[in-house]
Amino acid sequence: MTETPDVRRVHSDSPWEEQFGFARAVAAGDRVHVAGTMPFEGTVLYGEGDPYEQAKFAFTKALAALEAFGLDADSVVRTRMYLTHTHDVEEVGRAHKEFFDRARPAATFVVVSGFMDPRVLVEVELEAFRAVRGARAQ
Repeated sequence: MTETPDVRRVHSDSPWEEQFGFARAVAAGDRVHVAGTMPFEGTVLYGEGDPYEQAKFAFTKALAALEAFGLDADSVVRTRMYLTHTHDVEEVGRAHKEFFDRARPAATFVVVSGFMDPRVLVEVELEAFRAVRGARAQ
């Protein structure tokens, strides 16, 4: 794994990171990308059967990855929410608003056929913007 001053990676307790070779979040230049985040703590699923609770837990976990870079919800410029059912959009959207109402990132909802664990109803991704030291405003 190559680390440079402009690229930094953060890992979490996800067992899939090691298995599949990815990081929870990668900062590259002025962007921080948070990988797809499901409502797991280790191997324990939170909010089983409840899309709102799953979304809240997943957003909390994804935002925790941003904290390693000194960022929070106000730094988020893009969110993606992957759902297994269209009828869960309202509940996942409600959770999204609770976290990002002030920041108002660009947001996308995508309905997918399923996840690696069939109990998962939602997975989220975040992209954040950060000022890079030495960068000049244009």
